[in-house]
Amino acid sequence: MTTMTTDMTTDVATEETRAGAAGAADTGTGTGTGGAAVAARSLQVRDEQGWFTVCALDGLTPGRGVAALLRDGSQAAVFLDRAGRTYVVGNRDPFTGAYVLSRGLLGSADGVPFVASPLLKQRFDLRSGRCLDDDGVSVPVFRSRTR
Repeated sequence: MTTMTTDMTTDVATEETRAGAAGAADTGTGTGTGGAAVAARSLQVRDEQGWFTVCALDGLTPGRGVAALLRDGSQAAVFLDRAGRTYVVGNRDPFTGAYVLSRGLLGSADGVPFVASPLLKQRFDLRSGRCLDDDGVSVPVFRSRTR
């Protein structure tokens, strides 16, 4: 059986907006046609100390989120959309204080990818963290890449 791999790096924060997604070529991994296995691809997040691995990319299900513990002890909500883009935002819902955004529903409004909180349904832009329903509220956004 042949397995194809796609090479992609996704940044979920640019200097200008702390939010744009940018793709770049990256060394892919997977199982080639010869059957030789190579290391699994992973999702990495950048903090003050540099890049670190949060989870294996194959542990993510497109359209669903997972919670991840960051090095500083905070929580992040990690998402893989159906187009293969990754997003990492703070997991704490600022309206309720509950750490539940990883359990939210993914969607898009006017081309803006968002996660809707599972509690009160406020929508947060996955690129910028801005609440689409209340301009004065946002969640942190973390740079991420796949390797």
